[in-house]
Amino acid sequence: MNNVIKEGLHPRNRFRTRYDFPQLIAGSPALAAFVKPNAYGDDSIDYANPQAVKMLNQALLKAAYGLEHWDIPPGYLCPPIPGRSDYLHHLADLISLRRGPAVRVLDIGTGANCIYPLIGASEYGWSFVGAEIDLAALRWAKKIIAANPRVAGLIECRLQQSATECFQGIIQPRERFALTLCNPPFHASAAAAAAGTQRKLRNLGEKPSVLNFGGRAGELWCEGGELAFIRRMIAQSVAFADRCEWFTTLVSKSEHLPRLQTSLRQVQAADVRIIDMAQGQKKSRILAWTFRQHALKTQHTV
Repeated sequence: MNNVIKEGLHPRNRFRTRYDFPQLIAGSPALAAFVKPNAYGDDSIDYANPQAVKMLNQALLKAAYGLEHWDIPPGYLCPPIPGRSDYLHHLADLISLRRGPAVRVLDIGTGANCIYPLIGASEYGWSFVGAEIDLAALRWAKKIIAANPRVAGLIECRLQQSATECFQGIIQPRERFALTLCNPPFHASAAAAAAGTQRKLRNLGEKPSVLNFGGRAGELWCEGGELAFIRRMIAQSVAFADRCEWFTTLVSKSEHLPRLQTSLRQVQAADVRIIDMAQGQKKSRILAWTFRQHALKTQHTV
């Protein structure tokens, strides 16, 4: 049954088929304690158990990319590996599948998990700058990078000292990037983030009082939420129009797109792309924009 295709994931996504738990356990024996038959008799884990999800992530990263060491500190966001991988595959399409360290990528808010640089460096050989405002998260990300020498030379982490800047203070003089990426804070407040966690737990059949999903300020919420964050990013991207080919961000709420498109028209973006993504029932999209006319000539879809 492992050849069952998960609908919605990118064709190059390594996680499109059902997980082969015996193979994953063979490479990561600690996962075995969390695997048991689900209601359909198939091997699975309890996705409401943060430790189980973390162990699955460790096994997937090791099996797919040879990343031997990955972990997150308590209370920080534990990312879904297939969805994070999908974002990067769509970005590769955006730049015509260019590979290697000459493709430089800026990850805005790389987080303690450092997941986008780890996967992007492993999958495409891209070089990354990971920007992070949380010093503890930044230190943890650097620890993960140092523990994985296969990609350590491709990833640099930098501290963003301003809570309101996306690019200023990170992009250095004469520095150029092929891509920027961002998974922006979704909620406008801690209370809204907590309510979102309760909904997740109910969807997984858990009691709402059980708090199993990590995430902190800057990861899950910021003033004004996703819309305000991305509109600020769009406005700030103008000053770096000649320093980056494509600016991109995830957009969780489709109802935000009209106002974001208006913002992009106001800054006179040369091209705007909306790329739909789906992982199971969860739907999202990438918003990408460029100020370069030549990007229109080189982009194609694979």
